[in-house]
Amino acid sequence: MIPFEPILARAIERRGESALRDALPMVRTSAELAALPDGRYLSLLCLRIFRAGIKHSVVDQKWPAFEAVFHGFVPDAVAAMTEEDLEPLMGDTRLIRHWGKLKSVPPNASALRMISAEAGGFGRWLASWPAGRTLELWEALAQRFSQFGGDSAPRFLRMVGRDTFIFSPSVEAALQTWGVTEGGKGKAVRARAAAQFDDWAIETGRPFAHLSMILAYSVPE
Repeated sequence: MIPFEPILARAIERRGESALRDALPMVRTSAELAALPDGRYLSLLCLRIFRAGIKHSVVDQKWPAFEAVFHGFVPDAVAAMTEEDLEPLMGDTRLIRHWGKLKSVPPNASALRMISAEAGGFGRWLASWPAGRTLELWEALAQRFSQFGGDSAPRFLRMVGRDTFIFSPSVEAALQTWGVTEGGKGKAVRARAAAQFDDWAIETGRPFAHLSMILAYSVPE
């Protein structure tokens, strides 16, 4: 096992202890995840989809308009929307007018509603996944939701506060620097990295989100 203490020391050396502490992401407890309304999850899921490939500040500025046209992201109301309801939105300059992403919103509302019905709430479903099955959770999200490829699953989880690591460029570089992997994005490489995160979590008692951020800060930008 590669110890985490030298990684933490290097991150503090590079960034400073206070700055590093302030940068650590929010992580919600299982109870907090379960208490978050399904509509909030749907809004953040769709926000992640629209942020992909677009400057986040541009999307965030327009998001109140999305909340308005998509009924506050109440899953039942959004799931009932048809393509005829969506077509006028392509002329609404308040929105990001990407037809594929706009068209994904109602079926994603239906998918989220189905998961919620199965688990007694979407947040309960997220919280039910053990830490050691993080990559499986990513895969499940990518399979059940449209327009959710790439790193959308872990970044969505980070947005809602569900603990996860993220294979950002800085994290991937750090994993190579510290000898965890030799680079690449294949399943075997990611499984090896995930296993190391599991070990670090046991060693330090820290959540994945904090380990991931500290790891990223341990290497030059």
